[in-house]
Amino acid sequence: MIFVYWILVFTIQKPVFMLCHCFKEANFSDYFEVIWHGLSLDITTSAYLSAVPLLIIIIAVWIKIFNVKKILKIYCIILSVFIALLFAIDNTLYSYWDFRLDATAIFYLQFPKDAASSITWTDVGRTLIVFIPYLTVIIFIYMLLLQKIKIVFTPKQYLKKGLETFIFILLMPVLFIAIRGGITTATANVGMVYYSNNQKLNHSAINPLFNVMYSLINDENFDKEFNFFTEKQRAEIFTSTTQYQHSAHPLYVLNTKTPNILIIVLESFTANVVECVGGKSVYDQKDITPNLNNLSREGILFTNCYANSFRTDRGLVSILNGYLGLPTTSIMKYPAKSQTLPSIAKTLKEKGYTNSILYGGDINFTNMQGYFYSSGYETIISDKDFPLNNKLSKWGVNDGLTFNRLYNDLLKMDKNKHWQTTFLTLSSHEPFDVPYKHFTDPFENSIAYTDSCIGNFINKLKKTDLWENLLVIFVADHGVIYPKNIIAHSPLRFHIPMIWAGGTIKQPLLVKNICNQSDIAATLLSQLGLSYTEFIFSKDIFDNNSPEYAIYTYNNGFGFIDSTGFSVYDNNQNKSLINHDSTLIKKGKAILQTLYDDLSKR
Repeated sequence: MIFVYWILVFTIQKPVFMLCHCFKEANFSDYFEVIWHGLSLDITTSAYLSAVPLLIIIIAVWIKIFNVKKILKIYCIILSVFIALLFAIDNTLYSYWDFRLDATAIFYLQFPKDAASSITWTDVGRTLIVFIPYLTVIIFIYMLLLQKIKIVFTPKQYLKKGLETFIFILLMPVLFIAIRGGITTATANVGMVYYSNNQKLNHSAINPLFNVMYSLINDENFDKEFNFFTEKQRAEIFTSTTQYQHSAHPLYVLNTKTPNILIIVLESFTANVVECVGGKSVYDQKDITPNLNNLSREGILFTNCYANSFRTDRGLVSILNGYLGLPTTSIMKYPAKSQTLPSIAKTLKEKGYTNSILYGGDINFTNMQGYFYSSGYETIISDKDFPLNNKLSKWGVNDGLTFNRLYNDLLKMDKNKHWQTTFLTLSSHEPFDVPYKHFTDPFENSIAYTDSCIGNFINKLKKTDLWENLLVIFVADHGVIYPKNIIAHSPLRFHIPMIWAGGTIKQPLLVKNICNQSDIAATLLSQLGLSYTEFIFSKDIFDNNSPEYAIYTYNNGFGFIDSTGFSVYDNNQNKSLINHDSTLIKKGKAILQTLYDDLSKR
């Protein structure tokens, strides 16, 4: 019953918050939607709060030296007061912050005088107006549910202590699963409750106590990290490295400035397995990616493209937001920050485009669902939108089935609207379990499988009227350590393929410019005649004045590449690991310092 009590405590918060912040825009059904979608985090948080009472009861079975009921009452009352106050403060601050209470509040408490000067008597009144009635209601519920409950499982009332203990221990895995957020690959995170294009409804579904705990665990003082230079030195090096005078006549490679856009993010497609960018099979003497090779000859091939990081969550942000991969964390872990990023989808949405994302895996993994909604995607399709018998691998639905779904969904697109669709493949992720056997090595075989799916998909697409006005961007999310003998932090690991194809491509082109995934945003938007000034870490590859360089990050280190060579620097050891070049290292450090300064301000 304690667990049920906490669920009710958190459920009541949802309609109260909505009445205060989205009363005019929310209809009656939205209240139920918010409660339903918020339930997952409410269950997780309730499980956390129920773990201590369960442990106390188990101990009490064996040691009768304290009043269990009284201890549980004190525990519940103190937490109820704290939760009520937290919710009331969160409800007031949301009007100013536009995001739910998190570790930011702790930061401001370090400066009590400044924090107090921002508080008005109106704010205090608004907080009390919510706090007092809410606390009264939940205490009433407590009295109704828990005050008269007896501790049923005690040695005097039931068979044996061992049986009682066994029963309670059986409850522990249930609580653990609830705390974890389920049995899928994703653990509990704030993005799990996002479901709407309306951010206020998504925010209404968030459990504020969980949000505070989650942000505290993941909180970092980003502005204190990587302070290599004074502010003046950093600005000078960063500006000289990244800024350029935009050409009055950049190269336009498309037939139109309003194409439909399909971004296909290829899981783990290192350049080392893609022949058109220098890769080959280590074990078998045959091409692994014949379909991508053919597309590279028909479209635009970028031979010197590098991933910004080594993980999917960071690669997606690089591709879709033009934001660099972080060497110590992922911005997806911080919804309040990631929602402030510019994105391709947001920019296109302002121009009338619709945006959708298809991924055959768990969309809650690493906060992806919340991230996509915050980035401007209206429609999100994931493994839960496929029949259970389609989930044939550990990670979800294989690429053959998702490519078929993608094809059918594209055929249903409104022909009177322009659209952008992002598709993330997954079959080339470990454990490489695919319905295909053409290569000895499991990784190579999974790459070949996805490539075969690409071939089937493109061949069908070319036969439709969609192809003529379509731009397809193929790019990997990150590279991998393949072959196994390459150095993990060398450029070889981060070298990835990028190919632009589709009926809108004017003519085949080979681009040898050194570039990053993060340059897709500026390059694409420039081709569409749209501004990309918000994307401060992205450059237009087709602008002749654009500087040629790439930067990538690994676990607390970075590599910087330009036409003169490359250097790899480890922040833990404060030294170069490969090719010490002080000029390149300075440039990489300045970019990294700028990145973390920018992150701290979001």
